[in-house]
Amino acid sequence: MDMKNMLEKYAKLAVKKGVNLQKNQVLLVNSPVECIDFARAIAKVAYEEGAKEVIVHYGDQNIQRLKLEHASIDTLKEVPNWLSESYNSYAREGCCVISISASDPDAYKGIPMEKISSYQKSRQIALNEYYEYSMSNKIRWTVVSVPTEAWALKVFEGSTSKEAIEKLWNVIFNVVRLDKEDPIKAWDEHNAKIAEKLEFLNNSKFKTLHYTNSNGTDLTIELPEEHIWLGGSEKCNLGIEFNANMPTEEVFTLPKKNGVNGTVTSSKPLSYGGNLINDFSLTFKDGKVIDFNAKEGYETLKDLLENDEGASYLGEVALVPFDSPISNSNLIFYNTLFDENAACHLAFGKAYPTCLINGDNLNKEALSKKGANDSIIHVDFMIGTNDLNIIGYTYDNKEIEIFRNGNWAF
Repeated sequence: MDMKNMLEKYAKLAVKKGVNLQKNQVLLVNSPVECIDFARAIAKVAYEEGAKEVIVHYGDQNIQRLKLEHASIDTLKEVPNWLSESYNSYAREGCCVISISASDPDAYKGIPMEKISSYQKSRQIALNEYYEYSMSNKIRWTVVSVPTEAWALKVFEGSTSKEAIEKLWNVIFNVVRLDKEDPIKAWDEHNAKIAEKLEFLNNSKFKTLHYTNSNGTDLTIELPEEHIWLGGSEKCNLGIEFNANMPTEEVFTLPKKNGVNGTVTSSKPLSYGGNLINDFSLTFKDGKVIDFNAKEGYETLKDLLENDEGASYLGEVALVPFDSPISNSNLIFYNTLFDENAACHLAFGKAYPTCLINGDNLNKEALSKKGANDSIIHVDFMIGTNDLNIIGYTYDNKEIEIFRNGNWAF
């Protein structure tokens, strides 16, 4: 493949279909240092499309690991004002954001969770305004991925670096529809198909969902009365369309904070804080996790749930058919952007305000009264299997089969 041309084609997709950049807007790019070629391709396309300015924040996990190893807890809790204000001020100005997700799932293996947690929590709090703007769609944002050596070798163990990177590129080009003659048209068609599912779910007005499968999941989730199902393309508060995730196969809404009861078992590993959590299950009562276990990463899961009061409650319910492009690759990506679009999933922490009628215009107190959870985190974990069944119960007492054996039943 002609990598230069493919990167440019991919960058155009991210800029034009991902964030739908408008003339004279600022574009903020979050990129691992290993992805500099793609970040530059994005910047080039953005300026050609009339961007006012392109700001790139580079991250280096190797240097970050050194900091986590050697810095004190107090130092890790310090977030420079220039960094937080860079994110928060550009969000206030209505920037667009492209984040390149390509981290090493094992980057911080062996680092004490107290250090990782202190760093992550302080950063979340310092950039809270930026995250609020993102989750309420007051700014347009998208997440895309390109291979890095460490990530590719984790997905394709046993391959050489060159082989692993090439294999991962092929998968990415396929699932983001770059292998189509007109990727933007292909995305329009894909968004239209997702919209059909959204129309059915929103018209059904479900009160509760009941999940069951053979791995021990038996979970009931109550939905707020004014919930909205979203997915595919969304619109920002100015009415401009964008795609927040590329790829995306999900439709999602929010659960009622205190309305989750039963047990759910994970179906894929969760990479959190540079560590893996695997083979875990959670028991909920009145919305809160009251018991949990994990064969791998128990302490990491414990730390995740203790981030704040809302971290042990759910903020998202997402439906993804088992028969979908990413799932059919039969790969575990150790990357939330891909794994969450291969399986039904839930999310610990903050709910998207946009999943409630007029939710993007409500303050935290009003959102809470309507059943939305709040937290400094939002972490997806996968629960979908090939035998997952989901029954929906409507407010007028109808019983509707939503998923049968892992796929849409309608």
